[in-house]
Amino acid sequence: MGKREDMRAALQKQKPEGAVPVWELEFQAWDAASGRHVVLGHEFETLSQQEQDKALRANAEILVATSVEMGYAALSVPGPYWEQSPGVLAYYVLPGEARLRQIKILREVAPPDLMLFASTGGIIGADYSVDFCQRLFDDPESIDKQAEECISGALEAAKRFRDCGVEAVISPSDMADNSGPFFSPAQMERWVLPYLTKWSDEIRRLGMFTILHSDGNLTRHLDAIAATGLDALQAIDPVAGMEMSQAREIVGNRLCLCGNIDCGLLLTGRPDQVRQATRELLETSKAGGGFVLGASNAVQSEVPMANYRAMIQTWKEFGGHGTRPN
Repeated sequence: MGKREDMRAALQKQKPEGAVPVWELEFQAWDAASGRHVVLGHEFETLSQQEQDKALRANAEILVATSVEMGYAALSVPGPYWEQSPGVLAYYVLPGEARLRQIKILREVAPPDLMLFASTGGIIGADYSVDFCQRLFDDPESIDKQAEECISGALEAAKRFRDCGVEAVISPSDMADNSGPFFSPAQMERWVLPYLTKWSDEIRRLGMFTILHSDGNLTRHLDAIAATGLDALQAIDPVAGMEMSQAREIVGNRLCLCGNIDCGLLLTGRPDQVRQATRELLETSKAGGGFVLGASNAVQSEVPMANYRAMIQTWKEFGGHGTRPN
């Protein structure tokens, strides 16, 4: 079970014995990678119960086979709806209890060394709406309530997912954009950091790992985030100016850092450019451990497979530590 051991070591901020683990926050290119169709979102909801059961089984086979081919140490299972509006295209999502059914089938089908990760939320993120921004200053108690409800729902979901075989939970909580953090230090102290600490502590008691995802440049808040007990931070957004080496210097061995391969490069670059960026990242980041390779955000369905496979092939060549084969 080498890949599982490598991922657990990375999440524990240690150097894996084998290779840098590979994991994607959200891989949307299953169809292109597999040559088959994964049925999710609104399409899934149009099916009969019998058709849904068949689709979930087929989904699991595709997701697992592709994950094994890519060499993933973990698979992010389909997430909850981020948008319920009719006609809105929703990527890599399943409704309600269908997520639990999919997780159970994935655990049946997946090899023992492929970990399952799931998004539960837990921490409030940036909301640029007028209402939210006004409430930050005029009605802070309502933000207190929102933060409490967010973490409470996440903890309940984590318990159900753990019982289905999920080993790490993710809170997709954007806290910054390209210009810097959304929340001020005082707002972080009130609505983010204590909840990160509580979420991390409670999830750890369930025997699971915690991963925070945020776009944007979080450099100013990295030290405080690393002090919460969180296991891992995903994105390390190069588009926003974040550098893996600088982030590592700030957090030391307190936080596992995941991602950092530019999603834009994967989408519009050439295979040789992806290869160079991947090799440089591996050569500068793998030595100390606590590092997981992946895209800086979701791998979109439009990403050319030649580009993505260039990243994977480069990892196979340069991602090992030399004591165990990839």
